[in-house]
Amino acid sequence: MLVPYCVSRSIARRRPSRVVPVGSIGIGGDNPIRIQSMTTTQTLDIAATVRQTIALAEVGCDIVRITAPNKAAAEALGEISRQVRAAGFDVPLVADIHFLPQAAMEAVKHVEKVRINPGNYADKKKFKIVEYTDQAYNEELERLHAAFSPIVLRCKELGRAMRIGTNHGSLSDRIMNRYGDSPLGMVESALEFIRIAEDHGYRDIVLSMKASNPKVMIAAYRLAAARMAEEGMEYPLHLGVTEAGDGEDARVKSAIGIGSLLYDGLGDTIRVSLTEDPIYEVPVARDLANKAQFLWRTDGDPVKELKCDGLIDPFSYERRFAKPITLGNRLTVGGEALPSVWVKSHESVANFGAIIQSVCAYQMRCRDAPLEGLIVSVEHLDEGCFADLKSLYEGLDTVLPVLAVELGESIDIADLEVLDWPKGIARWVWIQRIGKEDTLYAIELLRFAQCKGVLLVLDVEPDTFAEGLAGLLAEAQLKDVMLAVHPGADTHHPLAAYRQVAEAARASGIEVPLWIRNTEENTIDSQASFGDRLMEASMLSGGLLCDGLGDGISIETEPLLDKATLLAYAILQGARARISRTEFVACPSCGRTLFDLQEVTQKIRSRTNHLKGVTIAIMGCIVNGPGEMADADFGYVGGAPGRINLYVGKECVKYNVPAAEALDRLVDIIREHGKWIDPPVD
Repeated sequence: MLVPYCVSRSIARRRPSRVVPVGSIGIGGDNPIRIQSMTTTQTLDIAATVRQTIALAEVGCDIVRITAPNKAAAEALGEISRQVRAAGFDVPLVADIHFLPQAAMEAVKHVEKVRINPGNYADKKKFKIVEYTDQAYNEELERLHAAFSPIVLRCKELGRAMRIGTNHGSLSDRIMNRYGDSPLGMVESALEFIRIAEDHGYRDIVLSMKASNPKVMIAAYRLAAARMAEEGMEYPLHLGVTEAGDGEDARVKSAIGIGSLLYDGLGDTIRVSLTEDPIYEVPVARDLANKAQFLWRTDGDPVKELKCDGLIDPFSYERRFAKPITLGNRLTVGGEALPSVWVKSHESVANFGAIIQSVCAYQMRCRDAPLEGLIVSVEHLDEGCFADLKSLYEGLDTVLPVLAVELGESIDIADLEVLDWPKGIARWVWIQRIGKEDTLYAIELLRFAQCKGVLLVLDVEPDTFAEGLAGLLAEAQLKDVMLAVHPGADTHHPLAAYRQVAEAARASGIEVPLWIRNTEENTIDSQASFGDRLMEASMLSGGLLCDGLGDGISIETEPLLDKATLLAYAILQGARARISRTEFVACPSCGRTLFDLQEVTQKIRSRTNHLKGVTIAIMGCIVNGPGEMADADFGYVGGAPGRINLYVGKECVKYNVPAAEALDRLVDIIREHGKWIDPPVD
């Protein structure tokens, strides 16, 4: 078993790291999280690159990366740096290097940091199946040592920093054949380069483990932190979900991957990769950094350590098993069922007509992303309220699988017994919060709910559940119960609250479904904007889903039914927990890009967005081609100016297709492989 990858999985405490100087700023240690972005201009267009670098600095970007695909571009970095400094900006510059050591040797003269991709730099990456003997493997390492040492020694001489940036899918043949295309392979690839640098006494290194799949990315960063701890290394971590795409989906995916690691105290610098103008990356990254700094604070109220380390293997994904519960033969939660989507109505139950109308209208508009459970709140259950509830239930009978009634804390069994409950109400769910004094009451309420054919959701506080209720539920051996979680007053880590409840359930032998509720209590802070609610929900729900937890999800901080439902589906898709539409893996553009990525991405999206379960990668150049696409089904890759290469998986099946024909040819390939369906007619 590896050493722990973080200080605590229940208290958000920053992982200790060495300080790496990058120009006038430092990364790691007690420094604030540094925000990065990358220019999208052609590097040889010096004026345009200078303008974009200054624009990024003006919106708060701490570090700007510029591609250096060849020696000429590397030489241009000198003039770019001079003009940026002459304009009064001291923002550190980073040269992005992939294949050419000679470009790195030139670029290091002009910038404060160089980025090296181990899979591309002086290594073999031809996707050949070769069985390496130990001797052959060691010979490759000796060759790599000779090829990498010059840039290490030059960085050390000039006082430059280096990022060793491993990307999922761009691993060398040597790594692929020993470790596979895996998080372990990503980590070992970087460690090979770090050990060479340490041989020369060079340690101004930042490490990254990027992937377009947040599950892979999270596992790789955790594994990197653990492996470094084993070897006594404390290098800072650069976080990012690569090729995240654009729009809300890209922000969701980035917040899932980056945010869940920040909850665990990992991360010293952030880049959010969007297929948009790079200035839009900066506020998203800044928002995530601000949330982390709030989480990591050491002042204020005391924070309690929770017990949540026994259930989850943090280095590999496995979904937690829950015994399935079927509601009225129309919705199953737990088991092999995909996580269900619930929404809370912010209307009064008395306004049941408006609720019915909004649900029906949504279900007609969004058949690929259906609402499966509606939550309504009832503080006082009298005859009038009960009549409204029955009218709501009957009105939604044909369009909604489940109606969930959240019972106020003042409502108890006596209030429920006197009402004339209809027969066969298996699609009715009760939710009630359970405090420390309510554990025995919870068992009685569960018995009563089961007599009535109702699924009971117990909304529990972690300690209450772990220290008493879990054992009582195990002893009672009662079925048809689901768990939701609200954090205790001294808990500032909502992920940890769910982790502790899941661990306590495992320890007691309770295999009940777990419902992730995004409420105001389960957020770091309460901001008004939709963007902030999107970040909060993605960090909590996405982080838990990537841990294998969650059989249902609800976004209760969003008042609009449409937005709440679609955001829930976006989070499920981003966490690869439930695929409801086409998945796009799109690089964020840079000076290597051979076409307008934003325009082409939108054209491909408009033509293929209805292909549920298909992943399409859109890459601007061969650097972000077959390797960076990782697990995409199909790829659209810039091969030359005006020419596109088309891929099936990692195999190029059509070379140098004219750009004007490329989208049609892509559709033909999707059709040939049985993945095409005609779009629905409105």
